[in-house]
Amino acid sequence: MRPIEIVGGGVGGLALGLSLRRSGVPVTLFEAGGYPRHRVCGEFISGLDAVTLEALGLHPFLSDSCPHRSVTYFVREKPLRPFVLPATAWGISRHALDTRLARAFVGEGGDLRTHTRIHEEEQKLGRVFAVGRKRKGQFWVGLKVHAHDMPLVNDFEVHLGDRAYVGLSRVETGAVNLCGIFSERASWARGVALLTDYLRAAGLGSLAERLGAARLDTESFCVTAAPLGDRRVADADRVRIGDACASIPPFTGNGLAMALQGAHMALGPLRDYAAGSSEWEQAVAAIGRRQRLRFRRRLMLASFLHPFFLEPGRQDFLAALARARLIPFRTAYAVLH
Repeated sequence: MRPIEIVGGGVGGLALGLSLRRSGVPVTLFEAGGYPRHRVCGEFISGLDAVTLEALGLHPFLSDSCPHRSVTYFVREKPLRPFVLPATAWGISRHALDTRLARAFVGEGGDLRTHTRIHEEEQKLGRVFAVGRKRKGQFWVGLKVHAHDMPLVNDFEVHLGDRAYVGLSRVETGAVNLCGIFSERASWARGVALLTDYLRAAGLGSLAERLGAARLDTESFCVTAAPLGDRRVADADRVRIGDACASIPPFTGNGLAMALQGAHMALGPLRDYAAGSSEWEQAVAAIGRRQRLRFRRRLMLASFLHPFFLEPGRQDFLAALARARLIPFRTAYAVLH
């Protein structure tokens, strides 16, 4: 069997590596960090289809995740009409999910090399890129923390503030994952106080007070530079999955599902290449074609809608449409997932 290398040990890279190992393919996975770890992430898996779940054998890893169906949006702290998702979404921390997948990958004989960085310029046959993609343009601030003893209005809350939005939902530990993206602002605060400062600056003072009254897991606090998503799938000059292929705006909750769907779409062509029944160029072209067909429309619509979740004037317009029941939630969900 020809070997496969995967650069990037997030959920997409790990799920792909694990599935290849179960098929007997030699796999080496390079990860710049280590496990377990917390990451800035909504930890909300929305739109993950049953076919992908079954093909990647993910059910055991999600068995204790929190099911979510009901959602309430707040526009500058005023609630809109709640709605029900057409399909169940799943809440699970990256601290747990990444670690479980990594252990399973090693248990299947995979070669996991943590704290090892491979540069994107270093291309070779059989190498898959599952790392964050370099992007041009403005980056925002991503902040996240887990909070205990924090009641929620619904399974999932989304708070829209001044050039900011924040999502809250429970993960498998019972904690609430509070994760948001914010336009960069000046602050001398550190740790969780930085998140509180950003919430208040975005006009989300009541949410900041709720966070202050909760019991916080300070070790879960993370901060990162957050891109706002891609308009299109990356060029198919190599095999890319996850953010390396395309990053959808976080308001959809579809980023983790897309990473896993990308792994599923790459699985067959990579197996064929490893078995010697196709060449690398054929695998690259087949995977790129599948991803373009599946992701192109949702990326375009998400990119169009994203400013309505960030900019105050457009947020007001979105709120007015929601109150008048003029937003086709189910149709929009179907297109965005």
